[in-house]
Amino acid sequence: MYQSILVPLDGSEPSHNGLRHAIYLARETKATLHLVHVIDSFPLMFELSSQGGFESMNQSLRRWGQGMLETGRRQADEQGVKAEVILRDLTQGRVADVIVELAKETACDLIVLGTHGRRGLRRLMLGSDAEAVARTSPVPVLLVPYHPAA
Repeated sequence: MYQSILVPLDGSEPSHNGLRHAIYLARETKATLHLVHVIDSFPLMFELSSQGGFESMNQSLRRWGQGMLETGRRQADEQGVKAEVILRDLTQGRVADVIVELAKETACDLIVLGTHGRRGLRRLMLGSDAEAVARTSPVPVLLVPYHPAA
């Protein structure tokens, strides 16, 4: 059914929950996972006063993102699922735009995206990359809501 699944990761519990679902789905369908992390360092440019400070923080973000992706790849490997990692910088637009472009570039036939499951005013105030991906994706999107244990 699915051959190639894109899984955006941001280090949050909802994204880890999405990864667990994606690994299960990939194992059942023999699909390859494409684990992606998008580095959005744009806000840092306004907060750091020197170019050196920005570069140092950007390198830290890259190392953290690469480590998170490698952890996800190991989790997939432990379940017998092939996974590739993709680390991208946000140069313009929104994170959702990068995710949709990567789905096209990698010829994925599904995006699995963990969500916080916010509704109403909280969702409107915070924005929703998951909603933007679901609205603009050329392929189906599986939104996996996260419900922390009570």
